[in-house]
Amino acid sequence: MSTIQTRVSSLQNGQRLDRAEFHERYAAMPSGTRAELIEGIVRMPSPLSNDHGEANFPLVVWIDHYLEKTPGLRGAINASTLLDDRAEPQPDVLVRIPAESGGSSRLENGFIVGPPELVVEIARASRATDLGSKKTDYERAGVAEYLVVELEPDRIHWFALRQGRFQVIAPGADGISRSEIFPGLWLDADALFHNDRARLRAVVDQGVATAEHARFEARLRNFPGGL
Repeated sequence: MSTIQTRVSSLQNGQRLDRAEFHERYAAMPSGTRAELIEGIVRMPSPLSNDHGEANFPLVVWIDHYLEKTPGLRGAINASTLLDDRAEPQPDVLVRIPAESGGSSRLENGFIVGPPELVVEIARASRATDLGSKKTDYERAGVAEYLVVELEPDRIHWFALRQGRFQVIAPGADGISRSEIFPGLWLDADALFHNDRARLRAVVDQGVATAEHARFEARLRNFPGGL
């Protein structure tokens, strides 16, 4: 009896694929391969600079501190996220409400499927993509909030999905930016760019001390099938 083996074609930068075929090919690529599907086109990013890598640390500190104060949420770094038939990005950082707690994403075969509530990307060489085609994908897929941390110039772009379109979340008079989907997730952009982790945590502590955060935590805890 003969065995017929089907070889899965490799990924090539710039290919146009649907998400299912992209995912199959990506799974067959050698370990260490990095690839994303953005607006139906394969993107194989260039190596990450030290600045990009260093910028991830304060972001993770900020997100992780909020997660510690808000049981029931989930966070991930560089996790493939199956948004729809045209997009499978790997966000630098994401935060999501699990499906069993009323969130928009779920896990299937170990992968995130559907839009997380918050996606964060660090943009330097990738700024045109992060503020262009990726933003379009996240908006179309229904990501509730999208935060782009731009390097040189150092600035943040925080968007909330309102009536199907991303609109800017402006900082308050005190310079603090506040999430609309995650009460208490407050960000001091200056502290972020100066790697002032103590200040990042202190601002989150102020946010999670609010009544809005207490109500949000209670909703997570009391949601049927939740915590």
